[in-house]
Amino acid sequence: MQIVRRKTKQVKVGSLYIGSESKITVQSMSSVPATDIDGCVRQALAMQEAGCDIFRFAVPQKEAAKVFYAAKNAGVTMPLVADIHFDYKIALECAAAGADKIRINPGNIGSDDRVREVVKACRAKGLPIRIGVNSGSLEKEILARYGSPTPIALAESALYHASLLEKFDFYDTVISIKSSNSKNVIEANRLLAEKCDYPLHIGVTEAGSAYMGVIKSAVGIGSLLTDGIGDTVRVSLTADPVNEIKAARDILKAVGYNESGVSLVSCPTCGRTQIDLIGLVNEFESRQNEIKVKRPLTVALMGCAVNGPGEAREADIGIAGGKGEALLIKKGEIVRKISEENIITELIDEINGM
Repeated sequence: MQIVRRKTKQVKVGSLYIGSESKITVQSMSSVPATDIDGCVRQALAMQEAGCDIFRFAVPQKEAAKVFYAAKNAGVTMPLVADIHFDYKIALECAAAGADKIRINPGNIGSDDRVREVVKACRAKGLPIRIGVNSGSLEKEILARYGSPTPIALAESALYHASLLEKFDFYDTVISIKSSNSKNVIEANRLLAEKCDYPLHIGVTEAGSAYMGVIKSAVGIGSLLTDGIGDTVRVSLTADPVNEIKAARDILKAVGYNESGVSLVSCPTCGRTQIDLIGLVNEFESRQNEIKVKRPLTVALMGCAVNGPGEAREADIGIAGGKGEALLIKKGEIVRKISEENIITELIDEINGM
């Protein structure tokens, strides 16, 4: 069944749009200190090459705003976000320096006059604002009311910050609610989705290692995407951020938002398997950069002749293993047999010919 996405406003970020009428974008954030401008730029270029759609820099002081000039002069074309806490003057500096979006919580920067100045600068440059609410940074009043960062507390905080921008007629807003607890992320975003039509940036913050963090993110992000909630995603890992991009795109594929690239189906193997299916799957994944087809494609690697042919028929192309060989199945039709040592090479050649 096709997922029906929640209807939202469209918000322009650089050359992209975030919202229900646009594709779901993938984000990440620099792990390089803001004082290392060259390092930040190198990482941004690497992330762009890895398929990141939107990239964020932490900007703790005004001098670090230079990173936006430097990145764009170095050939970074993906939209860049300034992540700012407390100091509204840094937001003004980043808006002037070429940031494509400002991440700031209006309630944390002081008086209405300061909020008005940020809104004025963003409006003049056509920049959206992302409100980012985390379970570790809730307002004291909201924490006192609910006792802990419950889902309803998180949603109330997000709507409060949005209202501070709405006072000045500003609605080019993206909202994110994050927690290290996947269940709270799911419940809080469901509550928020019912109460506003702003685009939502979804993710599980402080999710953990490249292993556990992906599992927690898949639960939180995947559940919301299945509900039709979520317009841009970030997988937060204690790892090289390039891993975040692959994980996010794999989560999108698993849910059914496979707008391009390969979605792999493979069996867990059993006593009937007579080829090295685990080795074949690993080889296929390591060689996916050889695949030139950009449209969505489902590829099945199945271990035996019991369920294999049927499963492979459901895919665009696939193989079903036998003893030292495999059947190549394309569009539900058996094409030919392939010897085990040539399976992946011939499979990739067939894919590129489709």
